[in-house]
Amino acid sequence: MGHSSDSRSTSPIQRVEADLEHKTVASMLNTPIEVNLTTGELSGDRIESAARTIADLKGLFRDDPARQALDPNTLVYRVQAFLPVPEGEEGGMFWGTTFLSPGLVGDEYFMTKGHHHLQRSRAEFYLTITGTGALILMDEKRHTTFEPMRPHTLHYIPGHTAHRVANTGDSVLAFLAAWPSDAGHDYGTIARVGFSARLRKVGGIPTLVEES
Repeated sequence: MGHSSDSRSTSPIQRVEADLEHKTVASMLNTPIEVNLTTGELSGDRIESAARTIADLKGLFRDDPARQALDPNTLVYRVQAFLPVPEGEEGGMFWGTTFLSPGLVGDEYFMTKGHHHLQRSRAEFYLTITGTGALILMDEKRHTTFEPMRPHTLHYIPGHTAHRVANTGDSVLAFLAAWPSDAGHDYGTIARVGFSARLRKVGGIPTLVEES
């Protein structure tokens, strides 16, 4: 009697490897991390980290000579992320914290690079943990607004909306984020065309100033 096509195409070794892979993925998904809701710090296995200094942010601020005058090693922001599934996989969720330092480049607040999602329809949540700042939003018609951020404020970022955050206070601004695993990040578009307005300190007040 002939064997089924499944038994012919899958060797015992392949079946064992597949079983181990399944168990490894299941183990990863069942391993929690810890979130310090006082500081925003993440701890546990598989936490990814990145940081951006003043030297990394050439072209971000309107006054580049002022940026160059600062210590190039000045930390502007750092990010922690928990990515329990592969990036780009549909149906998963990611979690992260951004820690944005206080500071000014000229009259412009320290800020994140800003991005669209590669999958433009994907939304995101931000939850402010410490500090004060501004969530800057730009829709597809290039209309830019901002929402004040302070401890315990929850912000919904709809799809088709570019976003970045500025620290308008005197201490570190920490905020949590949750976004779909297939959202992706498009930094290139913002690097090329920017936002239609910049958040600047005018008369001591955070003010959106339209780009000329």
